[in-house]
Amino acid sequence: MLAAAAVVTLAAQTTPVSGTRYPRLAIRNAMIVEGVGTPASGPRDIIIEGGVIEQITPHNPSRPPRADAVIDAGGRYVLPGFINLHGHIHEERAGIPQEAEYVLKLWLACGITTVRDVGGTFKRSLELRGLSARHAIGAPRLFVYPFFSGARTPDEARARIREFKQQGADGVKFLGTYRDILDAATAEARALGLRTAHHIGVEETTAWDVIRNRGTSIEHWYGIPDAAIAARVQNFPAGYNYSNELDRFRYAGRLWREANPERLHKVLDAMVEAGVAWDPTLAIYEASRDLLRAQNQPWFADSLHPALAEFFKPNLASHGSFFLNWTTTDEAYWRHNYRLWMDALVEFERRGGLIGAGEDAGYIYQMYGFGYLRTLELHEEAGFHPLRVIAHATHNGARVLGEEGRLGRVREGWAADLVVVNGNPLENLKLLYPTSVEVVRDGKTVRTGGIAWTIRDGLPYDAARLFGDVKDLVASARKNARTRRAAQ
Repeated sequence: MLAAAAVVTLAAQTTPVSGTRYPRLAIRNAMIVEGVGTPASGPRDIIIEGGVIEQITPHNPSRPPRADAVIDAGGRYVLPGFINLHGHIHEERAGIPQEAEYVLKLWLACGITTVRDVGGTFKRSLELRGLSARHAIGAPRLFVYPFFSGARTPDEARARIREFKQQGADGVKFLGTYRDILDAATAEARALGLRTAHHIGVEETTAWDVIRNRGTSIEHWYGIPDAAIAARVQNFPAGYNYSNELDRFRYAGRLWREANPERLHKVLDAMVEAGVAWDPTLAIYEASRDLLRAQNQPWFADSLHPALAEFFKPNLASHGSFFLNWTTTDEAYWRHNYRLWMDALVEFERRGGLIGAGEDAGYIYQMYGFGYLRTLELHEEAGFHPLRVIAHATHNGARVLGEEGRLGRVREGWAADLVVVNGNPLENLKLLYPTSVEVVRDGKTVRTGGIAWTIRDGLPYDAARLFGDVKDLVASARKNARTRRAAQ
C-alpha cells in the first residue's frame, strides 16, 4: 500500500506528486459542480489548506494563487468526492486471498473518497479505518457498520448493540432479523447515536418495520415492494426455496409487478415522513437483466483479480453466483422489474425522499469502483438529471452518514474531498471511468476522460497511477495463480 504521506514545502508552484501532502494546494481554472444539484459554474480557483477547502475564487489568469503545488484544471470539472454507501472490503473471494489494497485503490481511482463499509470483517475494518484516518495507507475515509447477528432475545440484541458501540462502530448493518429483535436493536442503536443500514430481504419484517423504527436507510429494494403487496406475500410457486439462490433471485425479478401502486405510494410517503433514506445499489443486480453484458465488461481483461474471477463463476456456494440456468424469460422479467423499481425511485425523490448511491461490489460480476460508476449511470437511466445523480453520489450520501456539515460539497470550510475529471461528466458519465472513453475528433478516434486526480482530505492521488497499480497487482496475482496450478 502507499506509504504514509510526506509533508513537503515547495518553493515553486508545481504539479503535485501523487500521495504527497502539501501545506497549500491549489486547483486552478476549474468548472465546479458543488454537489447539491445546482448547475456547474466557473472557471474558479480552489485553495486547500490543512485538508480543508480554504477558499474558492474566480479564476484570474494573470494572478495565479500562492501555493506549494498546483493542479491545472483547464478543461476539467471538479466534483465533490464520491460517497459509496454500500462497500465491502474483501480480502478473499472463493477461498482465494485478495489484497485489501486492490479494493481500496480501485475505489480511489474511481473518485470514491468515502465508503460506508457494511458488513466487512469488523476488527479488520476498524484497523483499516484507523490507518486511513492517519493517511498511513492510500484509502477512502471509512465508516464501519458491522453485521448484526447472534442475538436470540431482545436483551441480547441490546447488549450486542452496546458492544458494537464500545468497540468503535459508526453504525450497524441489519440482515435477516426477527421483528422483536430488530425493534430492540434499532431502539438501542438510536439511543446510542448509531446509524443503521437495513437489508430487509424476504423475511418477517418489511419496510414498515424500518419506518416504524426510523432506520437510517434501506439497502437495495427488498422490503419496499413487499410492504405494498395486497396479499402480504409474493406469489411464490409451491417448490420455491429461498435458500436456493437461483430460486431467490429468479422470483425477486417478479416482485415489483405484484406491488399495488396505491399501497406503494403510502410506503414511500411513510419513508419520507420517517426520514428513511434509500440506497438502491442499482448496478448489483444488472447481470439479472443482461448476463452477457455483465460477463464481458472490458475492464475485466487486465484489472479483474483472479480471486474475484473465481468467485463470479456460476456456483450456488458463492453468494450471488447463481447463474446456472438463467433464461431469456428471467432477463425479460428483470428488465420489467428494473423499470418499475426505477419509477419508484423517481417517485420517492419527487415526494421528498433521500436517495444515495452504493455499489455492493465484489458480487454478481461487479468490480469495486466500477460497480459504483455503473450505479451512477443507472441513476440517470432511471430518469434523474446528471446534476441530481451527482447529488445522490455526494451531498445525499453525506446526509445519510450524518456528515452533511463537512462532506459531500465543493464549499469553503468543507473537507477537501474532490474529484478532478478530464472533461465534463454532466454530458457523459462514462468520462468518470478509469478506462476513459473513445470519441471521434477531427475524423480521428481518440481516448479521453477518466479521473485525473482524486483528492481526499487535501491529499492528491493520481487516479491513472492508482489504476496502474491495480493492474500490476492483478498481473502479479494471476502469475502466482498460474504457478500454483502448475505445481499441483
